[in-house]
Amino acid sequence: GLQGDDCREGVSAIVSVRLSNPQFEGQTKTKLGNSEVKGLVETLVNDKLGSYLEENPTVAKKILTKAVEAARARDAAKHARDIARRKGALTEASLPGKLADCQESDPARRELFIVEGDSAGGSAKQARDRRFQAVLPLKGKILNVEKARFDRMLKSEEIRTMITALGTGIGRDEYNIDRLRYHKVIIMTDADVDGSHIRTLLLTFFYRMMPDVVQRGYLYLAQPPLFRIGRGKNALYVKDEAGLDDFLIKRTCEANKVKTTDGGRFLEKDQLYLFLCTLVDYNRVVNRLQRRGLNRFLIESLIRKNVKDKHFLQDKNSMNDLACDLVSNGDCKAELVRDEEHNIFELILKYGRNGTKQARIGWQLISSPDFQRAIVLWRKMSSQGTPPFFVYQKDKECISVDSKEALLSFLVRDAKKGISIQRFKGLGEMNPAQLWETTMDPDRRTLLNIRVEDLFEAHDIFTVLMGGEAEPRRNFIEKNALDVQRLDI
Repeated sequence: GLQGDDCREGVSAIVSVRLSNPQFEGQTKTKLGNSEVKGLVETLVNDKLGSYLEENPTVAKKILTKAVEAARARDAAKHARDIARRKGALTEASLPGKLADCQESDPARRELFIVEGDSAGGSAKQARDRRFQAVLPLKGKILNVEKARFDRMLKSEEIRTMITALGTGIGRDEYNIDRLRYHKVIIMTDADVDGSHIRTLLLTFFYRMMPDVVQRGYLYLAQPPLFRIGRGKNALYVKDEAGLDDFLIKRTCEANKVKTTDGGRFLEKDQLYLFLCTLVDYNRVVNRLQRRGLNRFLIESLIRKNVKDKHFLQDKNSMNDLACDLVSNGDCKAELVRDEEHNIFELILKYGRNGTKQARIGWQLISSPDFQRAIVLWRKMSSQGTPPFFVYQKDKECISVDSKEALLSFLVRDAKKGISIQRFKGLGEMNPAQLWETTMDPDRRTLLNIRVEDLFEAHDIFTVLMGGEAEPRRNFIEKNALDVQRLDI
């Protein structure tokens, strides 16, 4: 039969009550405790809602249909739980065979590594400290619980295995966070697009099905390194591309100094390091701007012309001069159009072979954080030195380079001499000693603690990106596509 929870599932209701002395239950004040109000609210809601449903039978039928579906899902979930319980699938008495448990009995000192695949799981099981570290390898990608009904979720072998290992149970009647067997649950996946997808599916599971694990700070992401830098018998591990760039820049600054054209001053050590870091940062920003259809020449032309704010875009003469300058120097066609919404002018540029590439210079570009950042970095670089540059190396002839990009490329190539750089495609490529040293050793590893700072925003993000409706997800992608910083294609 129907229960109150079946009818209330998915319902959002706003009830406004004005009281002189409100009394709330609990610290969170989520429920009004004045008993004299309950009867009045129930009577009013019953009368008005009853009248509305009688006058709108179509709406009443839809609500009833949804309630019946919720009741069927509840019964199916209960049935699935009963079957699983009879088989001992969700009880601690029958832990999954693929779980390599630890010896420690205190949950506060126990750690569970949820690992992607049997290959990485095998390395992790050999690398771990079995006194307090447990390892659970998962096969493939788990079910997206944001889309799946509860009963279908419980039929997933990987999810049942995870629930059993954690020990909390699942569902409104069974779930108990106090039974959690590990107070550090660490998701450890590869640093590729599949690893990111698996990580996202696991985060969705914990946020929706075991929210207390997140809210109490028990959930972590492992941060395995992406690169191993070797020199002789010594090795250094770096987390990502930015870490590798920083290492190479520091190394080249120890062996080189650079003479600038303006003033003939030398950049070396700390000064050269800051200059090259600025150049690397500038290149990253320019690469992101190029997704908007602009090439490096167009971006730097805009910066040189001091196109930095709305005032320039509002001046028709300045925009016409800019168009003429770009057409004469950049082999492109330009069309000046009016943007009524922002009260400015925009330039539509067509360039490339047969004008197949198009870029729009207007408010959306000029106001973007990336373009404003590019202006700051370009000016900073220009104040530190302009090309050509002359590179001086110990016991070697002076080398001339004619651009900032060529200077960076030359110095980075020089920094790579005498060392080996290995990029890890997956955790399974690391041997157990490397995995322990970089990712599992509590004294040396880096963990990212998962926290929810804004419940409403987190709820919306999971609903949009992981939910069953494609339209909101497509709108989100279209709105944020140009601002993405990590893209694996």
